[in-house]
Amino acid sequence: MFKYTTLIINLLFLSAICSAEQIHDESFYQKNQIENAIQLPESINFLVLGDWGRNGHYDQLTVAKWMDIAMQKFDGDFIVTTGDNFYSNGIASVNDPYWQTSFEDIYRGPHLFEDWYATLGNHDYRGNWQAQIDYSNISRRWNMPAPYYAKSFTLDDGETVQMLFIDTNPLNPEYKNRPKYAATQIPDADKQLAWIESQLQASDAKWKIVIGHHPLYSSGKRYGKTDGIRGVLEPIFEKHKVTAYFAGHEHDLQHNQPENTTVAHFVSGAGSEIRTVAQREFTKFAAAISGFIAVSVNSNALLVQMISGEGKVLYHTKIMQELN
Repeated sequence: MFKYTTLIINLLFLSAICSAEQIHDESFYQKNQIENAIQLPESINFLVLGDWGRNGHYDQLTVAKWMDIAMQKFDGDFIVTTGDNFYSNGIASVNDPYWQTSFEDIYRGPHLFEDWYATLGNHDYRGNWQAQIDYSNISRRWNMPAPYYAKSFTLDDGETVQMLFIDTNPLNPEYKNRPKYAATQIPDADKQLAWIESQLQASDAKWKIVIGHHPLYSSGKRYGKTDGIRGVLEPIFEKHKVTAYFAGHEHDLQHNQPENTTVAHFVSGAGSEIRTVAQREFTKFAAAISGFIAVSVNSNALLVQMISGEGKVLYHTKIMQELN
């Protein structure tokens, strides 16, 4: 009886989503415009979404709507996740209904059917994290070939953008003695660190971008509590001149730029639930507002725009490519 009741509730929920949706035709995109959006010519364009999988609750639905509009606006190429893809305890298997009610039926706008490159968060490790890798063999758009992996994208002039999608959970010293996150200690952390080092060292890409879950600096809840993961990753990022690091974990939008680092640090963890932030000594921007990040990169610049769940560009910054 319980199973049938759950099924009926899920069907009613999905019916409400469908009935609330507007028809996504040309007039829909003309009517819904992102305020103050900036276009970067001849660029690769992608969105960064974090801490999102909540079955449509909080602001997940409105964020999904504006992600679709942003992908149409910027002619988006793909979508990146910074982890915590499924709250609160991950998923059970590739057949878990959560795939439908928290992913497939939420991100259903026509421009969201591009490649999704996913990373794992700590909440994903509280479930069957291997199932998120295996789902890559079922879904056309979900891509997670391994807990960590690399992608390279070619710009119009032939230069490349190197992107590393890393698994910060086994690298984070905070989880070594926490029973709730015991599964994070199963992967070989040293092996991954050696892989990150070798990937960055061998790369001659014009832009080096790393995607992970845990921020190295935070203006939010974990301000002053990121020393562990920072000590592991920051020396590698600085040594190999990583351009930008995108993380989640904090439920907000942030740009942090400490004086002692050349790496730009961004947080995109406002995909559904949000938490408060504050102005810190290294804060360039921080907002407790639901939303996501839009990134455009060409041969000359990397443009980051933080877009709210109401379709407004809250903040933007541009990193210029240094001339050799």
